[in-house]
Amino acid sequence: MLDKQGIAKRIAKEIKDGYYVNLGIGIPTLVANYIPDTMDVVLQSENGLLGMGPFPFEGEEDPDTINAGKQTITMLPGSAIFDSAMSFGMIRAKKVNLTILGAMEVSENGDIANWKIPGKMVKGMGGAMDLVASAENIIVAMQHVNKAGESKLLPQCTLPLTGVHCVKKIVTELGVFDVLPEGGFRLIERAPGVSVEEIKQATAGKLIIEGDVPEIIL
Repeated sequence: MLDKQGIAKRIAKEIKDGYYVNLGIGIPTLVANYIPDTMDVVLQSENGLLGMGPFPFEGEEDPDTINAGKQTITMLPGSAIFDSAMSFGMIRAKKVNLTILGAMEVSENGDIANWKIPGKMVKGMGGAMDLVASAENIIVAMQHVNKAGESKLLPQCTLPLTGVHCVKKIVTELGVFDVLPEGGFRLIERAPGVSVEEIKQATAGKLIIEGDVPEIIL
């Protein structure tokens, strides 16, 4: 199975030269560490930053330089700082090429639930609803099952929705899945050492398997 770093490494392979990319809270923030130096990619943080770099080394943190998840980050040469109104203007105007989000549940129709568990305290929606409503390319980084061992890739989400019919691809510790327009999770890669049968057992939603499924190469 992939660990969180492995999930981030695999998602980094989806980023193309020249992309503007928004990284959500959680596993997505790790993707910044695995973008090749040879690629011209601009990372956007919705709290008002273009040009976010990798996490700082221990002892080099600046508490005034943080991402939307309040983690200390670095800024690359040429980066820009601005207010959140301009940041969300960029998002709503579809200037971001790729959005990478975490999720608690994803449905086989591409619905995503990632902001609230009923009965638990939350600080608010944050930027997630704007991101899923505006982004044309959303990849989800998530654990395949919850702490109780229950699938998080479902026929329908049970938690309050953040957005509908918006997720295009999912990367979990077990594999990589395309979310098909007609519905269903198409398994395109499996994690090293993980069998197709294990993925079937862990997936509650409609799983589509076509031919031999290759292992993920990081």
